[in-house]
Amino acid sequence: MNNYPLIIIGGGAAAFAAATKANDLGTEALIVNSGLPIGGTCVNVGCVPSKHLLEVGTRYYYGQRPGFSAIQINGKFRFDFTQAIAYKNQLVDALRQSNYSDVVANFKTVEYREGTARFVSPHEIDIDGHRVRGETFIIATGSKAKILPFSGIERVRYLTNIEALEMDHLPSSMVVVGGGPLGLEFAQMYAHFGTKVTVLEKMKRILPLEEPEISSEMRRILEEEGIVIHTSVDIQGVREELGKKIVTAKVENGDWEFAADELLLATGIEPNTKGLALENAGVDVDQRGFVVADETLQTTQKHIWAAGDCVGKLALETVAAREGAIAAENALNSSLFRAAKKINYDEIPHAVFTMPQVASVGLTERELMQRMNVCDCRTVPLAAVPKAKAVGEQRGLVKLVRNPHTGAIVGCHIVAPVAAEMIHEAVLAVKYKLTIDDIIDTVHTFPTFSEGIKLAAQAFTRDISVMTCCIG
Repeated sequence: MNNYPLIIIGGGAAAFAAATKANDLGTEALIVNSGLPIGGTCVNVGCVPSKHLLEVGTRYYYGQRPGFSAIQINGKFRFDFTQAIAYKNQLVDALRQSNYSDVVANFKTVEYREGTARFVSPHEIDIDGHRVRGETFIIATGSKAKILPFSGIERVRYLTNIEALEMDHLPSSMVVVGGGPLGLEFAQMYAHFGTKVTVLEKMKRILPLEEPEISSEMRRILEEEGIVIHTSVDIQGVREELGKKIVTAKVENGDWEFAADELLLATGIEPNTKGLALENAGVDVDQRGFVVADETLQTTQKHIWAAGDCVGKLALETVAAREGAIAAENALNSSLFRAAKKINYDEIPHAVFTMPQVASVGLTERELMQRMNVCDCRTVPLAAVPKAKAVGEQRGLVKLVRNPHTGAIVGCHIVAPVAAEMIHEAVLAVKYKLTIDDIIDTVHTFPTFSEGIKLAAQAFTRDISVMTCCIG
């Protein structure tokens, strides 16, 4: 029986970050991957393909709507959906090779193996009939789309993010169940391609975990682009008739039926833990199936760690990679009695890659109220930013949240064309406890969208509606 100092179960961002750390430390390790191809969700069915197709849709849609009277559109724009999917597949194949397969080939101490792993004891796993032993383990098996048990769902051919990225034709209509980040990205992607899209959200607002101002602004923008949005929706059942997918639901103003060519479910994730037989290893999971892990990512077994989506902290590629590296370092250093590393999730940004984008870091106003029982926030419309006026893109806002006792910035929330780029100034502010004055005293390039953060900081100290450009 083969024996490894470290066995990593999974093949995505968390697993490869852990493997890279093991390789850097010169530790012999084994990666065991099944399910999605090498690279996991991000490169295969997540960030890479979806953001590529979002950009395709953005250029096609807004290219026909330049927004400046000086630009005249003559002739008809063409869009080849089949070609878009084919190029997306080429991109995924290339990045999977360069970012994962080639990396495996260059590992000095890490072995990669395809196969389904299952624990048979705390220190042994079975890989398709072959047993191996590990001194230490990292569980990094990721997640998959969660399918809610709507009445009739088992008889309907629905889409998840995987199928929505592999379609061989462009549907004329689509119902998207779920108004979170994934649901809105796919809704706008297909709407920009030309599909008539309806979004159904159970909560009172789309993007329910974001600031209310963010949700309101994004709903206004998406509806202006023709996407139909219903909130406070209670789905009663789904069925398929004559090729149409039909959703029956209770909405605030009565009972409705929504029919479309395709039904996309964007109703959250569930962990890939069911087939691991974690009970044989003594590893606990919560009621949703996520691996129970402490702040150091150690599970209920002292020699087993977990990282990535299967832990259920933040389902982000960047978080998975960070958790994987920390889990590996903690696991391999545990015998040396070194202080274990932890992650401050308040410092981690996230984004929604609609157009305009949404990006956030740190506390929301509600979270500040819960922690300190006080509100100290300012919101500035993007229309107040000179760059937004200059380029004709004034949809959006910037909201800052600060600690009223220290003046330190504890949260930032943005809707803007480049929000995912802008947020990093705020990430550093939150991480290093910079104050409003620190932002105001920092010279920003003019004109840029990033000035919106400085304007939001200045809004704590003055009336920015009667302020000249570039004032310090």
